Amino acid sequence: MKNLKTGLKLFVASLVFTSLTAFSAELTDLSPDTEADRISWIKLEQKYGKAPDFPKDTFIGAIVKTANIPFWNSINKGYEFMAQKMGVKLESLAAKNEEDPLGQLDIAETLLAKNVTAILASPQTDVTLQLPFEESLSAKIPFVNVSDAVVPQTRYFVGGMHYRNGMDVAEWFLEKYPHGGEVAVIEGLPLVYATTQRSRGFINTLKKNHDFKIVEKVCGNWAFEDAKKLTEEIISKHPNVIGIYCHNDVMALGAVETLKKKNRLGSISVFGTDGIAQAYESIAKGELTGTVDSFPEVTGAIAVQVVARILKGQMIPRVVVTPQKLITKSNFKTFQNRDIDYLMAELAK
Repeated sequence: MKNLKTGLKLFVASLVFTSLTAFSAELTDLSPDTEADRISWIKLEQKYGKAPDFPKDTFIGAIVKTANIPFWNSINKGYEFMAQKMGVKLESLAAKNEEDPLGQLDIAETLLAKNVTAILASPQTDVTLQLPFEESLSAKIPFVNVSDAVVPQTRYFVGGMHYRNGMDVAEWFLEKYPHGGEVAVIEGLPLVYATTQRSRGFINTLKKNHDFKIVEKVCGNWAFEDAKKLTEEIISKHPNVIGIYCHNDVMALGAVETLKKKNRLGSISVFGTDGIAQAYESIAKGELTGTVDSFPEVTGAIAVQVVARILKGQMIPRVVVTPQKLITKSNFKTFQNRDIDYLMAELAK
């Protein structure tokens, strides 16, 4: 019965893109990359002062996208680090994988039943957590959308700019390959804001040089094995391809694995996104060309601080932009240290 109930909720959520309350008249559907009401994480303290203490008995519930992907473990590491540092109770729960929307709905129900004070949520798709978002709205529980997919009318979003992810990689190709060439894109899951925006940023930026051609744009489901197979198909169909842009590091490492087996490593540049430890290790070995590091540990830490500001009554902009950098062999050593205090200080320079 519980599974039936959850399944019905998921079906309804997939149909609901606007709020059922009067709140829908106040906010339009959010596009974090273009939203005018935004602020850089660095400017929060300049404008509002240091993050305030949490009210007594605050209880934050965190809905983590999954526990078996390094990026999301790092987001959670940031949550736990800052919650401990600020002395606030936090409970984080994760779905079993990145294709478990029913699990995310169950987690949301569990946390709402525990009367949390605020929710930090990383939805698996833009519609997965629509109904829990509306329940939070009705109960006046702050709901902070952290990275990746976006609940359309979420009031607060904390994360990097996905369009910029793609732009950063494309600009590297424009500089390194002035005569253009054939490139491929291995995307994440469909129905995810990050997937759409990363491809747009990459492809639109490459159009500055008409000698570049996107020969493949395929779905890798964020998965290592899928990317391995897709890379084999890509280089078989397009032997002259010069680069592959993957929407996360897990897929990029899958692409690297195939290129190693096919003796094509070095002749094809591969970029990922996220900045996970394994990506840094691969860059150090001269295998993965680079990654766009979204510093997930820092994103999680900033999100907890944002909750404190919201509960204090500060009028925080709708989007808080967290740091990101293109990482290659030229600068990876600076950011390989993942101590959160160190990273926040280094990124604030």
